[in-house]
Amino acid sequence: VGLYLNPPERALVLCVDEKPSIQARSDTAPAIAMGPAQVEAHTHDYVRHGTTDLFAALDIKAGTVIAEVHKRHRSIEFRHFLQTIDRSTPSELDLHLVLDNASTHKSPIVARWLLRHPRVHLHFTPTSSSWINLVECWFSILTARRLKRGRFTCTQALEDAIRSYVAINNANPKPFIWSKTADEILESVARFCIRTSNSHH
Repeated sequence: VGLYLNPPERALVLCVDEKPSIQARSDTAPAIAMGPAQVEAHTHDYVRHGTTDLFAALDIKAGTVIAEVHKRHRSIEFRHFLQTIDRSTPSELDLHLVLDNASTHKSPIVARWLLRHPRVHLHFTPTSSSWINLVECWFSILTARRLKRGRFTCTQALEDAIRSYVAINNANPKPFIWSKTADEILESVARFCIRTSNSHH
């Protein structure tokens, strides 16, 4: 939160995460079109046409997103995405990446890459606290606005839709505004801990 509210000078703060196993799926029958007092309806079942994994880095100040799709989300794909981030950002700026502490982010292949790229600094969110990572909010919006009602007959169509949404987002970015300070969050957590530890369940 301190990075969000007071980012270092001459540095970019990027929120990084993966959205794995996004399904390319289509209905088993055509959708029922909207009518008077009737919303569009779809069948309860669907056909799967494969999955894709989305890697994304949200620039907290600009609201723009660097994104990449892969067939899998192993350490080697994550390292490839780090290389994409490195190439896509001004080389004179330090990079502070906020991400969860998944094993793919801490593997030897990633550690060796980080040694060769000292401008990149990783900041891991606590376990089970992915809500702190603002790119999760962007994933939620992507899902609601583009993926949830989308029908895709192949992974290529799904990936094209994701890339199109990223381009639209970057053409008119809207940064998230973090409204609470780190101290306010810690006080809230402390109140919760006291309340739950004093319960008689």
